[in-house]
Amino acid sequence: MITEVAQRYGQGLYEVAIENQTVKDKKEQVEFLLSVLNDNEEVEGLLRAVKVTKQEKKEFIENLFNNSLDKEVLSLIKLLIDKGRIYYLKDILKEYLILADEELGIAHATVHSARKLKDEDIARIKEALKLKTNKEVVVENKVDPDLIAGIKVTLGNNVTDITMKNKLEKMKQSLLKGGQA
Repeated sequence: MITEVAQRYGQGLYEVAIENQTVKDKKEQVEFLLSVLNDNEEVEGLLRAVKVTKQEKKEFIENLFNNSLDKEVLSLIKLLIDKGRIYYLKDILKEYLILADEELGIAHATVHSARKLKDEDIARIKEALKLKTNKEVVVENKVDPDLIAGIKVTLGNNVTDITMKNKLEKMKQSLLKGGQA
């Protein structure tokens, strides 16, 4: 769950990006920064370390990201270090991505299936969702063998469940109520 602090800072970065017309560029930087933080626990560990001074943390960030992040993103990280809020960095970055995707007309969908879907199947689902939403859709396929067959698509708050597991569950509920399956 994204906190109020993360929402405020994410919104602030988003407003700077809107003002400077750099939403897409900053989105790419934020995705890069998140991947570095997720792939290298040492970086996040150093930023959270109590025994490392704020100045040392800021110098580390400057040296590590000077060529890959613009001054606004670097300034945000330094501000979080100064304010003792570096723990919120990942959530702030995720909040920015949500706002940037909305601005850029990008939606995210998760497709659960019993087996990994073929690229052409994902492309068909992506195209159908694009027509439905009038947005560019990024599709992630998650494998869940418990579904037996079919797919379950989650796009925002909308869930379309056409799995065998769901059909069997509905049949079970109907039979338990004394209805016909």
